[in-house]
Amino acid sequence: MLFQDLMEETFFSVTANKSRSALTILGIVIGISSVIAMISVGQGASQDIASRISALGTNLLVVTPGNARQSGGNLVRSGSGSATSLTLEDAIAVKSVSGAKIVAPTISARKQVTAKGKNTNTSINGIDDQYFIVKNINLAQGIGITSGQVTARSKVAVLGPTTRDDLFGVDASVVGLKIRIGSQEYSVVGVTEAKGGTGFGSSDDLIYIPISTAAQYLTGSQSVSNINIEATTAEEMTMVQAEVMALLMARHRISDPLLADFSILNQEDLLSSASSVAGTMTMLLGAIAGISLLVGGIGIMNMMLTTVTERTREIGLRKSLGAKNHDISAQFLAEAVAFTFTGGIIGIILGWLASLAIHQFSGLTTVVNWASVSLSFGIAAVVGLVFGYYPAKRAAKLDPIEALRYQ
Repeated sequence: MLFQDLMEETFFSVTANKSRSALTILGIVIGISSVIAMISVGQGASQDIASRISALGTNLLVVTPGNARQSGGNLVRSGSGSATSLTLEDAIAVKSVSGAKIVAPTISARKQVTAKGKNTNTSINGIDDQYFIVKNINLAQGIGITSGQVTARSKVAVLGPTTRDDLFGVDASVVGLKIRIGSQEYSVVGVTEAKGGTGFGSSDDLIYIPISTAAQYLTGSQSVSNINIEATTAEEMTMVQAEVMALLMARHRISDPLLADFSILNQEDLLSSASSVAGTMTMLLGAIAGISLLVGGIGIMNMMLTTVTERTREIGLRKSLGAKNHDISAQFLAEAVAFTFTGGIIGIILGWLASLAIHQFSGLTTVVNWASVSLSFGIAAVVGLVFGYYPAKRAAKLDPIEALRYQ
């Protein structure tokens, strides 16, 4: 059978029953559009996180509790250490390391926050006056946390814009207003500039208070969640990391680095860890969306089997006129692939529109690239071939005499 004849026959067969054809490709449309949309969310989150970490500069080190080791290029946290293995005293000691330009410890806790009859559950970060500098955080209203507030253990707070909107309304002027964190009342002194969400949580949905206040009223301990260190220059990063490692090991009475109860991550480590998490999320979202593709493929196979039954006499007639088995199987495979390709094209368009809608209404960064589009086309072709193979093989094996007798 000539290629042109095959395409003409395929077009005629697909368009002969438009309603059934539309229902057949619906599953593929939903599956492909879901894959495109979900992958765009995962890739957008990965890109967003990478850009934020890069924006911190190449001089950043982060010390965290627990031991993280490299495994296959990814960071794997072991059981060594705990959430209490780093203290404020450790952070003070790190300030003595030559080349450590800024040292900013953080105490984090999640609490219920209320204001004017509204409430929200959000993360509270206890910080010092250097934290906003090392994290490149700017203010939209008021002032940040000052050294005087840290010394006085002041009950003051700087709100992220999302938290401000949740408690007081969109773009409200909140400096001087009161909020309640747990049983304690705090005065709002500032609001940070918006940075957007990533799908893993938003830096806009946070509240900052003096680290000394957090230690007394939130956690009741001197343990810190992490220690942020900015080296004087990028060239000194390795030296600073080694000195901080040696200092903390000595303070914690640890001789073997593999048994350290803390980890020191540089920008490359942070990017690797974030990329690993984002990649895993992308694969998971894609796999979930792929289930609908499987359902769509099964729908195509069922429809093709029905078509084979309906066209049994036609198949017998073609065979009696000289059509070979491969001509018959090629015809039905072409029809199956035509269904999936049509559904794939529509699905890609709808998936792209869905990713735009997700970005528009949720604020999440979404990325649709040629790789995901090509992947979707490839998946559509594979689905058509896999689920069209059995009906095509069954059609090709029909005995022409028996087929002509079929009523």
